[in-house]
Order: sequence, then structure tokens, then C-alpha cells
Amino acid sequence: MQLPHASRRDFLKWSAGMAVAVPHIWVSPFSWAESPNERLNVAAIGVGGRGTDIGRQAAQLGNMVACADVHRLNAENFAKPYEGRCAVYKDYREILDRKDVDAVTIGTPDHWHVKISIDAMKAGKDVYCEKPLTLTIQESQLICEAVRRTGRVFQVGTQQRSEFNSMFLKAVVMARSGRLGKKLRAISSVGQATSGGPFPNSEPPEYLDWDFWLGQAPKVPFCENRIGWNFRWWFEYSGGQVTDWGVHHTDIAIWALGGEETGPVEVTPVNFEFPLGRELMLETLLGKRRWEDLPVAYNVAKTFDCDMLLPNGNVVKLLSGPNELIIEGELGRIRVNRGSLTGRPIEELTEADKKWLDEEVRKLYRGKEPGSHMRNFFECVKDRSLPISDVFTHCNAVNACHMANIAMLLNRKVKWDPQKYQFVDDEEANALTKRKQREPYTITL
Repeated sequence: MQLPHASRRDFLKWSAGMAVAVPHIWVSPFSWAESPNERLNVAAIGVGGRGTDIGRQAAQLGNMVACADVHRLNAENFAKPYEGRCAVYKDYREILDRKDVDAVTIGTPDHWHVKISIDAMKAGKDVYCEKPLTLTIQESQLICEAVRRTGRVFQVGTQQRSEFNSMFLKAVVMARSGRLGKKLRAISSVGQATSGGPFPNSEPPEYLDWDFWLGQAPKVPFCENRIGWNFRWWFEYSGGQVTDWGVHHTDIAIWALGGEETGPVEVTPVNFEFPLGRELMLETLLGKRRWEDLPVAYNVAKTFDCDMLLPNGNVVKLLSGPNELIIEGELGRIRVNRGSLTGRPIEELTEADKKWLDEEVRKLYRGKEPGSHMRNFFECVKDRSLPISDVFTHCNAVNACHMANIAMLLNRKVKWDPQKYQFVDDEEANALTKRKQREPYTITL
């Protein structure tokens, strides 16, 4: 399916008549002391681990009325604190059928994100969905088109855009201001993936609907190491550390280096290791081998190192090193992670510079107050404005991570045309932008 390229800029033009203009000095559109009748009704879909975290955050700002999970115990445990006010479902579609649900959080494994998100928007719900948002580049195109068509508010869970004392926002401002130089380079260093296996298959537990959990992914026997935290280490359900942690720092890096409207136009693999071998994974992803014939073992890239060229000439390096983001130019170098923001350009800021930096952070944050990513979502639902982690810029960032995986699988440089949303003169790379989806779990607009 070839869809038009839907950028954040296009969406802003399209929605200008609907959205409330953000004033320079922002005033909250609603009080956090609202009565239960005035608060938004929210539901949580996928409530294991991180899904529970974001569901609990949403419940602090709205009325949690329902949850759904194919793992019955997850859903029951999530609902307990709400003492009967949170209905429990296995099938998320029953939540979407409810007219009293205004918004949903989605904390499922990655391969379910886009289908549930599109279904929710078509049902008139606003959406907060965990990252990485997509399993493939084609899914990125589909979800952008769905947001454009429905006009729903959609926040992606890349919380570094809101939280951690605005350190990442300050790093973006410093880079975009020219204080580090005109030509910039970023190192998005995000740690290694886990390797392991082969693992034994077994019968699924009675409280888990295994076929529903698999969704669009290949039908394979149950293995305990495929679910929970470990779903990340299987290409069937994720892109590994390259997309899971990679999109956090890479999102900030691309934003800081001025590539958020397009993402990279060229990705070059430097070094990598696939536990099951590059050729085996390439042939499987291309459909030349059956997924069920693979060893029952983690199969995503364990280590990785790729260079991403942005249209303006700036470069982002994504690698499996210590957790940090480094941004440097001819005038200086800064380092940021969730614990600190350091570097001489930061240390040399005067009091006037710090005031300037705080003002620029507020502008970067579209006039609202940083601090809580979930609060930003609720505020944007109220005033129908674009959240700080919008679907368009996120998809450009997660696509960069997908491109890194594709370049490593092919073991060569790939070139991307952001307007056509495809690789340039490269049938093999374009074949890797999508997956065969298992019926009846295919994604439709």
C-alpha cells in the first residue's frame, strides 16, 4: 500500500482550524482538582510491566474505567486498586466499543501497538502509546495516515521529551541554537541486547490467550522466553535494543540535529553481531525461510554500530555502548542521559544564559510546562493541540532505527527518500519495510 507522506508540518496545517492556539504564557485548560464527573474516562490496554506504569499515571489524571490484557492475571492485578470501578476485559475491542471511554493507554508488546492504536482512533479515542511505536516502516506510514485522517490526539511514550528535569530539552536547545557549531554529530549510545537460547517450548498457561498474544506475528508454539520483558529480543515482536532503547536517544539526537521532519536519508552499517547469524535472519525476514524453523532463541542484533546521515549533513551514530547521548560540533561537546547534562558549554553558562535556556525550553515544549509526559497528553486532549511526542516526528525517529536494522541485515549502505517513503532503487531493502501479517490480525485503515 502506497500512502501519501504525512508530516507533522502537514498535520499542523490541516488541524489549524480545530486546535486551540497555544499562547506564549500558557494557562492550564483544566484544573487538576476536577471532580470525577469532569475528568476524562481512560482505559488501559496491555497492563504488564510498562503498561501498568503508564496506566497508573493516566489514572492519576483521569477516571480509570477499564483495562484489557490477553494475560488475565495482569488485567486482574491492574484493576485491584480501583475497587470494582475498573472493568476487566481480555479483548481490547470491548473497551473500544464503550462510548464512555475518552482515551486509552497502550502498553502491549510492539507488534500490537499500531493495530490497537488505529482501531482506537477509528473508535473516536485519543491515544497514549508506548514506544517504539511501530514494528516496521510500513506501520509508521499507516499510523501517520490514521492520525491525519481521524484528527485524534496521539502521544508516543518517549518521555525524555518531557521529563528528567528537562535535561534532554536543554540539550536540544543548545544544539539547535548554534552554540555547539554549525555541523553537528551525535552519538546515540544505548546498550546491548540480550542473547540466549535455545529455549524449550511448552503449553501456554491457562490464564494467557497465546494466539491473541501472537496477533499478526507467525504462529509458533508457546515459549516462556517470548513473553514479558523478553519479547524485545525477537524480531517477530520487536526490533531489539536498536529500536527499544535506540529510539529514546536517537529521537532526541535527530531533533537536536534538525532532522525531525524527515529522519535520515542514508544509513551505513559499521559493525554488528546477530546471535543466529545475519544471513539466516535476512532470509527469514524476506520470507525465504519459515519463522517456525528458526532456533527458539533470541535473534535480534546483540551489538550494533550504524551511521545515519540527515539531509542537512549532520550525522547520528547509533551504537550499543554505555547509556548516553553525546552531541558535538566545532564549538563544543555536551553529554546527556537520564542522570546528568554535562560538558563545557553547559558549565560556562551565565545566569543570563540559563534564563535564556529556560525560555527556549518552554518555546520548544510548545508553550506548555515540561515535567510530566502523561500530563502533556491530557492537556493536549483538553485543548486539541499537538503533543510534544507527536506521531510524525516519532515515526521519523523509529524509522531511523528500523533503517539501521535493515542496513545491518543487508550489510551495506541504504538510501532513503522521505517523500516517497521508500528506499532508493533498492528492492531488497524495500521488501524489509513490511512483514506478512497473520489473519485475522492484519492492520487496516
